[in-house]
Amino acid sequence: MTTAAAWMAHGFTGLDDFVLDQRAVPAPGPGEITVAISAAGVNPADLKHVRRAADPALLPMPIGYEIAGTVTAVGPGARLGCGTDGPAALGRRVAAFRVHGGYAEALTFPAADAFVLAETVDDESAAGLLLAGCTAAELLHRCGATAGQAVVLHGASGAVGTTLLQLARRAGVVVIGTAGPQRQEAVRRFGGIPVPYGPGLTARIRAVAPGPITAALDCAGTPEAIATRLELVADRARIITVAAAPAASEHGLVFLSGSQPDSAAFRDGVRGELLHLLAAGALEVPIARTFDLRAARDALELVALSGSHGKVVLRISGPPESAAPRDESTR
Repeated sequence: MTTAAAWMAHGFTGLDDFVLDQRAVPAPGPGEITVAISAAGVNPADLKHVRRAADPALLPMPIGYEIAGTVTAVGPGARLGCGTDGPAALGRRVAAFRVHGGYAEALTFPAADAFVLAETVDDESAAGLLLAGCTAAELLHRCGATAGQAVVLHGASGAVGTTLLQLARRAGVVVIGTAGPQRQEAVRRFGGIPVPYGPGLTARIRAVAPGPITAALDCAGTPEAIATRLELVADRARIITVAAAPAASEHGLVFLSGSQPDSAAFRDGVRGELLHLLAAGALEVPIARTFDLRAARDALELVALSGSHGKVVLRISGPPESAAPRDESTR
């Protein structure tokens, strides 16, 4: 059994509990692969999920849910992409989402969660697509908007927002995207109608809307976003947030989380489609900044506590060369 550097949470209070350890990388069992990780996506959920945990038996907790890398070991019967991408093979570049422990040099996990990467797709984009992309796809799907209808999107310049803008443009859905004054062009670039935050937001949205507002989607969770969407949309089943669970409960709105069974099933099902769009040039992942694996705490502080416009990604060199590739699929 080899070892690899990996970030682990040794407590539940925050970034001070995150430690770069040496972690065992087990040989893949049936249906599993080992991947030498080249890039890992950084997301607010990486910190939120640690802070929400409480059971000491979970410690130390692995960190990180989305990666890109190269297959270095294959277990018996391992098939990629829920079986749709064929048998796993050594040396194949893959992206994976809904893994546990992506802030690492190497990881063993079910091959079904990994998808073959096209040669046209770089590691950073692949590692930064799926968590935000799956969230964006579910928001658009759940709101039920169809071609020609208009929706409001709060937090339109972030990683989820920019992906949703691109998916909505493909579907013919008009998106009025709220963002800070310096991020208006980013919203416009990805197909949205930009509106700046601040007093009078509801009136500004109504002034640019091409017709009735069908739904309100929230990636920001601010009091202003909550108040505005309640004014604009009467049907609370079409007011959907991924950032304000307490407000959703208080006002009878829809709160989405990848931990909900229906959401998890949808997001699992859309992973391959999003990667195909990325390979075809139909989606772009705007990378805001990259960090070395050793600076993961700085990267997560930027994303979770300070905020970033676009995706933050860890660049990882991979495990020691002594961890030789191995194919155990026929054993």
